[in-house]
Amino acid sequence: MKGMATYDLMESIRNTNEWMGASARAFASYPVWGLVPNPMFKVMSAWGRVTERSFARMVIKPDWGISSIVGEDGRDHVVEEVIELARPFGDLLRFKVHDRPEKKRRVLLCAPMSGHYATLLRSTVGSLLPDCEVWVTDWHNARDIPVSEGKFDIEDYTLYLTEFMRFLGPDTHVIAVCQPVPLALAATAYLAEIDPDAQPRTLTLIGGPIDPDAAPTEVTDFGRRVTMGQLEHLAIQRVGFKSKGVGRLVYPGLLQLGSFISMNMERHAQAFADKITAEARGDGGERDKHNRFYDEYLAVMDMTAEFYLSTVERIFKDREIARNAFVVDGHKVDFGKITKVAVKIVEGEDDDISAPGQCLAALDLLTGLTDDQKARHLEPGAGHYGIFAGNSWRTNIRPLVIEFMDIHSGGDDGQKAQLTLAASNG
Repeated sequence: MKGMATYDLMESIRNTNEWMGASARAFASYPVWGLVPNPMFKVMSAWGRVTERSFARMVIKPDWGISSIVGEDGRDHVVEEVIELARPFGDLLRFKVHDRPEKKRRVLLCAPMSGHYATLLRSTVGSLLPDCEVWVTDWHNARDIPVSEGKFDIEDYTLYLTEFMRFLGPDTHVIAVCQPVPLALAATAYLAEIDPDAQPRTLTLIGGPIDPDAAPTEVTDFGRRVTMGQLEHLAIQRVGFKSKGVGRLVYPGLLQLGSFISMNMERHAQAFADKITAEARGDGGERDKHNRFYDEYLAVMDMTAEFYLSTVERIFKDREIARNAFVVDGHKVDFGKITKVAVKIVEGEDDDISAPGQCLAALDLLTGLTDDQKARHLEPGAGHYGIFAGNSWRTNIRPLVIEFMDIHSGGDDGQKAQLTLAASNG
């Protein structure tokens, strides 16, 4: 069967490297080697610890790790993860804060399905929780989904978003990060025609490819160079016998990880060399900067083949979103039909994945909105990660997004926010 042998081969290589690391750590950690005045054993033990951990976490979904937040009353409030809608390919996950009055701001955070888990937005969620009620699209690993559940492509993804928006109601503020940006826009346009009362209050689009050709990057160039036949031959494999999704065609997470690392090979090699040196010296930590980053970075998930291929073909090659030609479940959406949802665009000046201009193209499609309903922000010196989870997000972008929500919330809160903005501007 197509790709099943290579899928299991990759897992065998991963498992072997994890075992080699564990063996080296155990062998070099015997106390008897303390009698030998040679640093080789400390280096071997350090190499083993780093290698074992690195390869083990590639198949482990990270925890959210948000157990509590400090409330306005100065007390710690317990945060509970609650699945409010469970679906085969992804859940609507709420971060429920106990023992505090419910916040008026209701935020749906659309997480990317691009190789990493939704936990990539952990710091984004943590920064919003003190001021908002937060829900997240928590996508499942395709290798764990039985083939009996059927397909999942970008149209299905869009319909999931519409279902989540309907469930949360019209007072919701949607924030889409990176990959789901064009599909969140499509879901809103779909609702504008099919179920106008279910549209969200605002839509914030952060660093996503509305029009990939507006500012070409290495990612968009790759999509242009490779044909769909080549892409299917090179990237698509079939889940092996070890997982629940056995037989499902996927773009494997381990293959994606190889692509991620190859883009910055020297930087990653140096990071691991420094970590091994620190461990050998006894300076390593369980939750040091290296482990915090790579615990998330190395944890990868498979994408369904139809989702990956339809994304490349319809978003990047055919530019269906940019051309206002996107079809969902047999219905052609029209972005000009969005008339009630305020839209804010956020881009990073140094974003090399979704360069400035790609996301901004959304505003030209929104012909039904007035200038007062549109906003944009270009963050100076910020890369892709920084605009939703780094220092730029915390200090500059997050306050602007909160302010944008309040301005377009309606009622007394919206009027107060508008007066505050007017006073600050003049």
